[in-house]
Amino acid sequence: MVLSYLTYYVIKPEGRTNYGDLIDPRAYPIPDLGSTSIEGQPATLNDFKGKWILLQVHGAQCDKACQDKLFYMRQLRLTQGKEMDRIERVWLITDDAALDIALLKKYDGTRLLRVDPQKLAAWLPVKEDTQLSDHLYMIDPLGNLMMRFPKDPDANKIKKDITRLLKASSIG
Repeated sequence: MVLSYLTYYVIKPEGRTNYGDLIDPRAYPIPDLGSTSIEGQPATLNDFKGKWILLQVHGAQCDKACQDKLFYMRQLRLTQGKEMDRIERVWLITDDAALDIALLKKYDGTRLLRVDPQKLAAWLPVKEDTQLSDHLYMIDPLGNLMMRFPKDPDANKIKKDITRLLKASSIG
């Protein structure tokens, strides 16, 4: 009995099974980001409430790391099978530069929003020595930021996290 008490209250084994960093969703509801569609019409992340949002942040000039994240987002959604309709892929574009049409065709289905970079930086948390564009983020169906995936992520580990979230959640 003493050993079980000691193990439970003193040693406290860590049973972390998630790959991404969990974020307190109550602390990060979707704010007004001054966002518009790429056509210039008003649009917000709240338009996708009710679905899980897999989110990436980058300027319009999408380098290899940006393209890798777009690829991961597309593939991660597809690997969910019949559950894939519960996930939206969103790219928050932080500048007004022109987008590559071939890239848009390649990742058709990804929702694009131009956002105010200062408002975005005030909302999204980043790890030390990283930038907003280094991470993939997950927003829950209630509209709260709840997970951040690391720079240069392992797509298989993200897939496991997403599968677990969808299985455990009856919303979205």
